[in-house]
Amino acid sequence: MNATCPAYLVPEIAPDAPANDPGAVSIRGTGLSIDELIRVARDHRQVVLSQESALHDRIQRSYAELQGAVARGETIYGVTTGFGGMANVLITPRESEELQDNMLWYHKAGAGGRLPGADVRAAMLLRANSHLRGASGLRPELIQRLLTFLNAGVTPHVPDLGSIGASGDLIPLTYITGSLIGHEAAYQVDFDGQSMDAREALRRLRLPHLRLEPKEALAMLNGTSVCTAIAAGCVHEARVLLEVAMHAHALMLQGLHATDLSFAAFIHDHKPHVGQVWVAKRMREMLQGSALIRSADGQRRNPAKGLVQDRYSLRCLPQYLGPIVDGIDRAAAQIEVEMNSATDNPLIDPDSHGIFYGGNFLAQYTGVAMDSLRYCLGLLAKHLDVQIAQLVAPEFNNGLPASLVGNSARRVNMGMKGLQISANSIAPLLCFMGNSLVDRYPTHAEQFNQNINSQAFGSANLARQSIDLLRQHVSISLLFGLQAVDLRSHAIAGHYDAGQLLSPALVPLYAALRKVTKTPASEARPWLWDDNERPMDGAVAAICADLASNGQIVQAGTTRAGRSLVEGAHASLDA
Repeated sequence: MNATCPAYLVPEIAPDAPANDPGAVSIRGTGLSIDELIRVARDHRQVVLSQESALHDRIQRSYAELQGAVARGETIYGVTTGFGGMANVLITPRESEELQDNMLWYHKAGAGGRLPGADVRAAMLLRANSHLRGASGLRPELIQRLLTFLNAGVTPHVPDLGSIGASGDLIPLTYITGSLIGHEAAYQVDFDGQSMDAREALRRLRLPHLRLEPKEALAMLNGTSVCTAIAAGCVHEARVLLEVAMHAHALMLQGLHATDLSFAAFIHDHKPHVGQVWVAKRMREMLQGSALIRSADGQRRNPAKGLVQDRYSLRCLPQYLGPIVDGIDRAAAQIEVEMNSATDNPLIDPDSHGIFYGGNFLAQYTGVAMDSLRYCLGLLAKHLDVQIAQLVAPEFNNGLPASLVGNSARRVNMGMKGLQISANSIAPLLCFMGNSLVDRYPTHAEQFNQNINSQAFGSANLARQSIDLLRQHVSISLLFGLQAVDLRSHAIAGHYDAGQLLSPALVPLYAALRKVTKTPASEARPWLWDDNERPMDGAVAAICADLASNGQIVQAGTTRAGRSLVEGAHASLDA
């Protein structure tokens, strides 16, 4: 490849040369990780094809094998027959291209709004990666066209309703495929921020309109790439939000003047679930050196008055969060297998000259993983909500003002009462959305051919909505933790600058929260002093936006010593 040639003008399926982008992601049909997918989908890193000659040879042989079978007049589903429940309709060779063309027409039937562009980009990468396994029988040019669009910043408009995840994501993938080949002007794309029809995008790229050959529509539309792309993004966000939520818990623990004895290794060595042990280890790291905690060093282990041990939401934190960590880890493993699978039908084996009919397009693993993930997100919100309730109640917060009022001398101050109500409105929604979808709604679709289905696309979209809700709840929880540690600092040291007393591991988060909310730390006042100082919704929005962009708060919570959840809890414990 000519190093000066734009990425979208490379020869079709040519072996990759060194990319212009040092962070480029190379794909080969196996080994693609969620983190790599996110780099392409959200950070717009270039994509290059592996240089392995055996990989490209297998793709070519798979294509040649299918073409030979068609030339011999063999009966092949979706090539010389109709689709699904109409597979008994025989298609003549001269009708075979019309059949593929028509598959795009009748599946352009989506509804609703538009999927986020990052999810569409992720789906395009997964479709290319799936075909690189060399079992789909399509031309290499279609694989390259997917990468061309990605590297040129061309993203098809894809509806967010329409897939049952049974014969794959037929309808969403229709919009991607129709855009790639310039099927008709009604397919719309985003080209570096500008909307236009797909044919205009091809003209700008100086690429030809393509006509699909036998099986190519089936190969492109049969597959779990869209729901799995959405799911991978949700797993990534869940990892980040869980890590930030744990930091919110660490703030709240210090605000409540809790003990760190509950996280002692001795306890968790005697119940060694991977997630539980990891959470306890992370909490020890996050609380070490705090002047706001009742340390288990023997000097301040038990308070002179009050409870000898903390309430369950504090004391059982590793036992509660541990299964959530394990659940996210399990979902990630399932999604990464799906990301690196051939998911269309039939599959072509050029070695045995076999054509195999099966159901890899059923996205059950993705659907079950997303049902499980949403359940875990609901549990996470429930736990944070309980901590908030403990913080605002003087009966339970170890001497802090009711509703975390800042200026107690001002009788009209109500503190964070309204913010608690806001959080409490979100947590039940997350718990409700944790209900399973995959087991509920069989549709017996398409002449009873798709008589079981995964509903993975719907489950993944619900997970995406749950992530958005959890981000709001975590943002509010961080504000409660921020106010609580300021008030606790005053109770212990006579000033409100918690940055001087917090555990060293939490100081970067404290500073980031102060910076994002534009409220410099002060010894004279806590984060919120008088209610009329500022509306709190602005602070919630600012924190939420920072979390969504992996900004200062996320960086403060995931770059210190001790491997974060973003890198994998199991890997951390194995190291």
